[in-house]
Amino acid sequence: MIKQAIIPLAGLGTRLLPLTSVFAKELLPINGRPGIEYIIDECIEAGITEIIFIISKKKIMIKNYFYNDVFFNKIIKKKKDKRIFNEYKKILKYKKMIKFVYQNKPLGTGDAVLKTKNLIKNKFFLMLLPDDLIIKKNCSKAMISIHKKYKSSVMASMKVNKKTVSRWGIYGIKKKISKDNFVIKNVVEKPSIKKAQSNNAVIGRYILPASIFKKLAKQTKNQGGEIHITDSIQSMIKDNHKFIGHNFSGKYLDCGTMAGYIKSSMDISKI
Repeated sequence: MIKQAIIPLAGLGTRLLPLTSVFAKELLPINGRPGIEYIIDECIEAGITEIIFIISKKKIMIKNYFYNDVFFNKIIKKKKDKRIFNEYKKILKYKKMIKFVYQNKPLGTGDAVLKTKNLIKNKFFLMLLPDDLIIKKNCSKAMISIHKKYKSSVMASMKVNKKTVSRWGIYGIKKKISKDNFVIKNVVEKPSIKKAQSNNAVIGRYILPASIFKKLAKQTKNQGGEIHITDSIQSMIKDNHKFIGHNFSGKYLDCGTMAGYIKSSMDISKI
C-alpha cells in the first residue's frame, strides 16, 4: 500500500528569476492558488496520507505558509470573513499531513530523496516533482493502480515530438504490456534525435522502491557534484528490478519556466 509521498522543494527555481529571488516558486499563484496545493490535492485524491516536503533554509517560507496560525487567528477574529476561514481550514488539513526534511546544499534530486530515508515506512513510495502539473486526470492515482496490478515501480511518461527528444529524459522500451504501459529498458538523458530509442519522455511522477536508498547512499556524484535519481534507477533496472512506464492521459503543464507558468494559469482558468 502506498500512503507516503515525497516532494523535493529545495531547488532555487532559477528559470523563474527574478520572481524566485524573493519568493518560493512553489507558492507562486496559478489561477489564484499556490502551485504546491495542486500537487497536494493530487496526492490526497490518490489516497496518500503523509507528504514529506524536502526544503532548504532558503525555502523556509514554504513551511511558514502552513504554520501561520497566529496571523490567521487574528485576521479571522477581526474580519469574520467566511472565505478566509475556509482557506485557513484547508491549510490546517494540509498541515496535518506534511512533514519537513532539509536539503541545504543543492546536491541533486537523488540526494534530496536520500534525506527522507528514515521517514519512509513501506516498501514503495510516491515522488512528485512540483514543476510538473498534470490536470484533468489524476496521474498518481492511475500509477498506484498500475503498481498494485504489477507489483512494480512505475514512472510517468508522455509522448513528445521526436524533434524535441534532446530536451528530455527518454525511455528505452523493453516491451509493451498494454496500450499505455510498457516495461522500461533504460532511461537516457537528453539523447540526440538519432540516438533516441523512443519518444516517450520522463515526467515528474515516480513510484519508487525503498530499496533505492541503498543505491543512493553508494552512488557517486556526477561532474556537477550532484546525485541524480536517474542513475540509481538505471542501476536497479540492471539488477532486474522492474520499472513500468505509464503514458498518462491527463493534461501536462510545465510550471518550471516563465512561459510555462503563465500558460498553466491560463489553461487551469478554463477548466
